[in-house]
Amino acid sequence: MGKSRLEAFSDGVLAIVITIMVLELKVPHDPTISGLTPLIPVFLSYVLSFVYVGIYWNNHHHMLHAAKKVSGGVLWANLHLLFWLSLLPFATGWMGENHFATLPTALYGGVLLAAAISYWILQQAIIASQGPQSVLRQAVGNDWKGKLSPLLYVAGITLSFMIPWLAMAVYVGAACLWLVPDQRIERTLQHDV
Repeated sequence: MGKSRLEAFSDGVLAIVITIMVLELKVPHDPTISGLTPLIPVFLSYVLSFVYVGIYWNNHHHMLHAAKKVSGGVLWANLHLLFWLSLLPFATGWMGENHFATLPTALYGGVLLAAAISYWILQQAIIASQGPQSVLRQAVGNDWKGKLSPLLYVAGITLSFMIPWLAMAVYVGAACLWLVPDQRIERTLQHDV
């Protein structure tokens, strides 16, 4: 079956996720700079989560560009990814409102870990539906960033119980790995032309 509905649905869900996250930024009643100060943790957690949603949207787009068709398994794997990403607003809000406290920071890392695992599952489902010679299989290669990211999230979760700000630094570092869009798929598609 075609992939256009899957792409449109995913884009819509991710747009809603971003919208829900921004609604957590409550307008202060104090019209001074000091009125904005309590919002700093909420804003910083929003920025990080916005970047993560952008990373997933960008890489999801590239991954689906390499797919010729989707199967029922791909549809379910995509829903699995969207489920975890839809929990990002809750984890973001809880972490920001509680100024990066231990448990909210660990939960945030847990959501990031689950999203990374579900993204890998989606990637494997697409490869399985396309066959071993698929463009995506050729493009991902050994996927060192995809293997390193979950390890960083586990490290961040662990650190959140000891030094929460260091856990946040690990989550930021993992995001920085993916800030430059993954060019492997584009290069592979250009070689196939």
